[in-house]
Amino acid sequence: MTRRIEFKQHGLPEVLDFVEFSCIAPNPHQVQVRNKAVGLNFIDTYFRNGLYEVPAFPSGLGFEGAGLVQAVGSAVTRFKPGDRVAYATGPLGAYSDVHTLPEDNLVHLPKSISFEEAAALMLKGLTVQYLFRQTYRLKAGEIILFHAAAGGVGTIACQWAKALGAKLIGTVSSQEKAAIARSAGAWEAIVYREEDVAERVMALTGGQKCPAVYDGVGKDTWETSLNCLAPRGLMVSFGNASGAVKGVDLSSLAQKGSLYVTRPGLPSYANSADSLQIMANELFAMIDQGHITADIRQRYSLADARFAHEALSAQKTTGSTVLLP
Repeated sequence: MTRRIEFKQHGLPEVLDFVEFSCIAPNPHQVQVRNKAVGLNFIDTYFRNGLYEVPAFPSGLGFEGAGLVQAVGSAVTRFKPGDRVAYATGPLGAYSDVHTLPEDNLVHLPKSISFEEAAALMLKGLTVQYLFRQTYRLKAGEIILFHAAAGGVGTIACQWAKALGAKLIGTVSSQEKAAIARSAGAWEAIVYREEDVAERVMALTGGQKCPAVYDGVGKDTWETSLNCLAPRGLMVSFGNASGAVKGVDLSSLAQKGSLYVTRPGLPSYANSADSLQIMANELFAMIDQGHITADIRQRYSLADARFAHEALSAQKTTGSTVLLP
């Protein structure tokens, strides 16, 4: 028998149970992975608390992990037992000793990158890849705003922006987190509990504001983000940490400078095996070149996933968190 985290209803972290389950053989197009490390991400809390629905109950949780191929389906051609692999695009169920998923959702993991590094970086790193390289192609010298810059996605964004020669202004909740963002490569950090973010952005940009704002927070930062955008700037709303944005007044986009808004998601970019591997290869190259490091600041056993969720939801984590089966 293998063990996994599952939940039978939406709710607070206490709905998460560590249970035994029977692991069935992969179908012809699936690969079975023995997880060595699993990533913890804020999107996991959305599925747990009901902001995002799950296909059925009881449900597994988690999208991201890394390990060794244990078995392959009869039609699988890209992988064989013993291969080092990583994944970040689901399906749900990564919080497990063993996870079975479609062949097209896996990438080959080079030996230069550890399983913990991959589990800490895959989903967050691929998110930054599509945000900076595809949604809005960030250029050297540009000044952009990135919310929650001391978090898992944020610290990777700080590093990647610096490597591209861009100037990232990060918002954070404390001076401690401001120091973390700056050490990761942020050009400036704004403690939103102490300063008016829009006013500070105006000052830092000489009144020009930003061509793009990357907002994974959602409801609480929506208006602030719009107020930090230059005319015809792009609002990239890619998360809902504070809740979903609702009741958007489209006329306000015109009033604030004919702004653009997009709500991107990783599946739309990593929509084939080839595109996923290409994105992962760029991420792996950034890691190998030393531009991005896995800032793993919390490690929990898989059985303690409930406590990891409590810490994440209470904003007590910085950098990345991994779960160890």
